[in-house]
Amino acid sequence: MPDLEALGDAVTGAVLAGAVEPRAGQSASDHTHEANCLNCGTKLAGAYCAVCGQKAHVHRSLRGFFQDMVQGLFNFEGKIWRTLPMLAWRPGELTRRYIAGERARFVSPIALYLFSVFLTFAVLNLTGTLDHNAPSAIDTGIGTAVREQKAGIAKLEKQRAATAAGAAVAALDRKIASEKTGLAQLENVRHGGFTTKAGSNDQTPAWLREVIGKAQKNPELAIYKVQDAASKFSWLLIPLSIPFLWLLFPFSRRYRLYDHTVFVTYSLSFMMMLVIAGGLLVVAGSSGIAGLLFLVPPFHMYRQLKGAYQLGRFGALWRTTALTIFAFVAALLFFILLVALGVLG
Repeated sequence: MPDLEALGDAVTGAVLAGAVEPRAGQSASDHTHEANCLNCGTKLAGAYCAVCGQKAHVHRSLRGFFQDMVQGLFNFEGKIWRTLPMLAWRPGELTRRYIAGERARFVSPIALYLFSVFLTFAVLNLTGTLDHNAPSAIDTGIGTAVREQKAGIAKLEKQRAATAAGAAVAALDRKIASEKTGLAQLENVRHGGFTTKAGSNDQTPAWLREVIGKAQKNPELAIYKVQDAASKFSWLLIPLSIPFLWLLFPFSRRYRLYDHTVFVTYSLSFMMMLVIAGGLLVVAGSSGIAGLLFLVPPFHMYRQLKGAYQLGRFGALWRTTALTIFAFVAALLFFILLVALGVLG
């Protein structure tokens, strides 16, 4: 059931994000009262153990268990509501402040990324976007092209029937033959008839021929495997993107790889949120507005670059242009890895 699967994805993401997010300021109203830490035995002098960091007083009730669960799922200790508005409108300031050391105020980049990835797959499953049995946009587009091609051929055949013999008829015959060839090719693609020729002149890499062959044998399984690989290996987007960002500041001693990693992880989290918003808009019947979301990433990257690295307008603008191109390259590399890990794995 897609609804249960989507709920499971959302719960898993929140639990993982809560697990990696440092906690602070929790209530100490638990059910046990120890003099020594139950984890390491150190004498307690506050709400937390000074040696291992465990809570001084731990709960032993079902109510306490579910309180922890709700905290992990929905609260993020209030940080999420301070982080998301800044991520949306002041991403550069958020990145700079987190790098500078304001860690307790905001959700950490990796926790937010884990949460956004799982929430993305939850929403896409819930809306049926990842349903491999549903017709895709490509399938719908090919079907429309086939209908238009058939209508064009029918129109040409009527013109031929009404035309007297001569050069005009010969020209129409050639045009009809050409249109029918194009229609046959569309029908072939529509029914999964794309093939690669394994001959001496074939330049297609062997691994790609293997991928195409496996996808043709069982396209639904191939799509499922790629989707599964995308959810499992989404973290690969981070190391794939960092070198490209480093290229924008290759000789700078002011910024370190850590700074670029924070930037990339927050940026990818925002892009995941855009995917979520787009999926919800499509389901709501606002595909036109969803299409406008494609204009948001460059604007967001510009604001994040300008604020995080304290750049001028020109410096932020040319780096945004380069980063937009780099983002497409990183996405392409990620897709190739997904296909290799999913279909060939």
